[in-house]
Amino acid sequence: MNTDLKSVVRQHRRLSGLSQSELAKLAGVGKTVIYDIEHGKESIQFDTLKKVLNALNIQFVLQSPVLERNRQTGPTSDLP
Repeated sequence: MNTDLKSVVRQHRRLSGLSQSELAKLAGVGKTVIYDIEHGKESIQFDTLKKVLNALNIQFVLQSPVLERNRQTGPTSDLP
């Protein structure tokens, strides 16, 4: 399975039985946004992308090795 963003969005949309227009309406964005995401356009606004992912029930997860390490070792005294 291809896990790049454009493929994930396209696959979820198709598995949901939605056209690009239907997904756009559901997410509250323009049809062009869906086309752009599915074709790998790199300049999509983050808040717009979040609307589309939310409409498809795709969770966006941020991971930070620095914060994870901090959770494991506890906070350091030199941080504000």
